[in-house]
Amino acid sequence: MIIREYTDADCRAAAELFFDTVHTVNAADYTPEQLLAWAPRNMDTEAWAASFRDRFCLVAVEDGCLAGFADIAADGYLDRLYVAASCQRRGVATALCDRLERAAGGRVYTFASVTARPFFEKRGYVTLRPNEVIRRGVTLTNFLMEKPCF
Repeated sequence: MIIREYTDADCRAAAELFFDTVHTVNAADYTPEQLLAWAPRNMDTEAWAASFRDRFCLVAVEDGCLAGFADIAADGYLDRLYVAASCQRRGVATALCDRLERAAGGRVYTFASVTARPFFEKRGYVTLRPNEVIRRGVTLTNFLMEKPCF
């Protein structure tokens, strides 16, 4: 697995991975309506590319294919962490998080999905509070989590 910085050439593959991952991996924890609100079929990839450029974003590549991606803002906000359904439980998310947390050098926090919450708990994140977010008129539950600095 190769971990490297994101380039705009990765945007289309990242959007496809995002859609596929949300609609397969998160399907056990969210309704079909919630999944479509979270990851719609027609995403604004230009807006996504712009948001990736505003943050430190890494991609994981295996055998020439995008296996995952993640990004973090300057204030330690870990916004997106997605791993292809076919690459789950193979260390992709761990490798991405390790690099992003080191780059942050301090407080790291995220809004973790119901599905991702156990992953973050195993990494030492604590839940500060449940959170509700409205996407396209649909309410989704996630959790504000923080990795304490020691």
